[in-house]
Amino acid sequence: MAEATLTISSRNYSSWSLRGWLLCRMAGLDFDAEVLPGGDAASRAELLHLSPSFLVPRLTHGPVKVWDVLAIAQYLTEVRPEARLLPDGLVDRSWSRSISGEMHAGFINLRSALPMNLRARYAEFKVWGGAQSDIARIVEIWEAALTAHGGPYLFGRDPVVADAMYAPVCSRFVTYGVGLPRACAAYRDHVMDWALMREWIAAAADEPEEIEELDMEF
Repeated sequence: MAEATLTISSRNYSSWSLRGWLLCRMAGLDFDAEVLPGGDAASRAELLHLSPSFLVPRLTHGPVKVWDVLAIAQYLTEVRPEARLLPDGLVDRSWSRSISGEMHAGFINLRSALPMNLRARYAEFKVWGGAQSDIARIVEIWEAALTAHGGPYLFGRDPVVADAMYAPVCSRFVTYGVGLPRACAAYRDHVMDWALMREWIAAAADEPEEIEELDMEF
């Protein structure tokens, strides 16, 4: 029996579930993923309202129950320090926390206009202005981190919390054919080829289509 349970919603649509799952895997936690059915109220709330603060994903680890992706990240850095979920050095740890928090709290236009859908491809998708400004800010964030640390991840050789936070954005950029500068495109492709991402995407492909009319609120 696994030592922990991560409660998630749709693998295909839920960016927050993906982030929580990546963090648990990066931490080396022994956990089972419990997938809520599409009609579950908490699952639909998380998907339709684009909030980072509903009760999924939720990590149950012994007596501890922790939800909200950044809370899960903080918990895992405490109980699995050997996983090195934050980069070395005060400056880089602070930088990583800042851009992770920016992803957690912002980019509402991007989330609304380009909802996560791993199975879809929209080659001719037109990005409206509000979302375009969010994309420009993400490009700025990625370019600064990649230039400072040399890639292939944002803070160097190994993925950290910030990469888990931006991984769903990489998938959105693929789904909607968003053009990126060379360094950012290389980062996007590296994340999409990350073994953990490939595992999640394969599971999403096998997920039954139980959630209807998601796009009406995005």
